[in-house]
Formats: sequence, C-alpha cells, structure tokens
Amino acid sequence: MKFIKRSLNHLKWMLDKVGFFNFLSDEAYLKFCYRFRIGKKLNLDSPKTFNEKIQWLKINDRNPKYINMVDKFEAKSYVESIIGSEYIIPTYGVYDSFEEIDFEKLPKRFVIKCTHNSGGVVVVQDKEKIDKDKLAKKFKKMLNKNFFYVGREWPYKSIKPRIIVEENIQDVDSDEQINDYKIMCFNGNPKCSFVCSNRNSSEGLCVNFYDYNWNPLPFERHYPRNKNEIEKPSQYDKMIELSKKLSKGIPFVRVDFYQKGEQIYFGELTFYPGSGMEEFTPDEWDEKLGGWLNLPKKKMEEI
Repeated sequence: MKFIKRSLNHLKWMLDKVGFFNFLSDEAYLKFCYRFRIGKKLNLDSPKTFNEKIQWLKINDRNPKYINMVDKFEAKSYVESIIGSEYIIPTYGVYDSFEEIDFEKLPKRFVIKCTHNSGGVVVVQDKEKIDKDKLAKKFKKMLNKNFFYVGREWPYKSIKPRIIVEENIQDVDSDEQINDYKIMCFNGNPKCSFVCSNRNSSEGLCVNFYDYNWNPLPFERHYPRNKNEIEKPSQYDKMIELSKKLSKGIPFVRVDFYQKGEQIYFGELTFYPGSGMEEFTPDEWDEKLGGWLNLPKKKMEEI
C-alpha cells in the first residue's frame, strides 16, 4: 500500500512539474489535491479543520502585503521595520541569475537560496568544496519554476525569482542544521510551536509539537516525533513576544526563528505550512487546531 501511495505521489509530482494541472482553477486544483493527499473531500463552504481553513485562506485572504512577507529578501526589510535589525541575518547579495554571483567576494561559509519558493536551501560550510556546475543547474531550474503552481499558495505567483546569499549562522564543521523554532500564530496569538530535527539523518525528518508553555502536544503531523524531546530555547519568551508583533492582524501565520547562543534570528514567515495538506495523527487534532483559527468575515481579494 505504501509503495502504491509513493508511486502515485511521484506521478503527481511529475505531472505538476510539467504543468499538467495548470489549467485548473485554484479551487478545483485544491479540491483535487486535498482528496489525493488527505483522502477527504475539501469543505470550503464551512471549513472546520486546520487544513481546510488553510485552503480557504489561500483562496479568500489575498492581502497584497503577503507577497513581500514571503519573499525571502523583501521579508527582511518588512520584519526589520517591525522588530528591528538586530534579528535579521546579514545578506551578502541578491542576484537575478546564478552567473551574477561572484564567489571570490563571498566568505568561506554562507547560505544560498531562492527568494520565491520554499525549500531548496543550500548550506555551504566551505565554498572550495562545492560543485558550482551542479549548483548552477539546481538554481537555474528553480528560477524557472513558479512555486505558486505547486500548491496554489497565491503570494508566490507575483514574486520576482532571485537568488539570495546570506550569512551562515550554523555551527562550524557541523552537518546538523541549527534548530529553527516555528511558532504558529492564530489571529495574532501564538498557540503552539514545533521544531524540525534529524533533517540530514538516515532516520529522516522528525517534527515535535509543543503548546504555548512548551509542553509536548500528543499528535504528529505527517512526520514522526523525535523520541528525544527538544529542549525549550532560553530565548523562547522573547520569540513569543516578537511573533505577536509580526502576526498582528493576520488570520494565520507561522513565524520562524533561529537561536544561536543567546542571539535570536528571524527565519521566515509562512502562511500555509505543509501547504495545508499534511495529515494529523490522531486526526482529531486537525479539528482542534482548526478551532483556534477564526476566519475573516470578509474575503480580501488580490490587488
């Protein structure tokens, strides 16, 4: 059964890759994907679960400021204007193409990623060891793809595809990525957080959820829990304070932070975690989190 599901997921990924579903309306595509990924009919008329409400927000909450908020470069200026420059990871450069990057002027260590999509981050610990040809192919492919069509997360549709290179805050000589603390804010109120771990391990990615007071929550979302609980970060209370400022007036947004030593760094803002298509175990928690999210009474159309 797992083999069949993996095969079907791969087939859908291949069809997505060539734009097979691009002709579908956002609503039709999301209903198809929801049935395919979650195994249930998507209720957009009276959504109750967290996943359903995320789909509703994709279609109906189209505040134009979200575009800059998800752009990996523009988001830095937006966040800096609200909480200050001390939380922003320094940028070495932003480029329209891979060929524009002058690696000679970059330090030994850095992070390189696209501004217009999710994932695809490359953490460089030693620039002398990277395969530039392989890296160029990877980023050229990403620059030519509109991330919007992957899950109809509309803010990505209008972002100019660019490459950003920034400071590498990960520990030297470590293959393990620094923890990022993802705070889920419902109508401006941080309600729970989660931490991803074991990204580069043979066991695979693990995700642990915690409540507002950092007590473990008894559910999983698509990925298994790490049996070893994640220690509450010493700057957690400050992260909560900052996330309240950044999520004010927004129905739902996830605010990500890193902590290195006692220094907090802003990571990113995410409106649709897992594209709203990751199953909960047990399933009842999908509706519990959905109960925390009050949808706007008025739809906001994209400008």
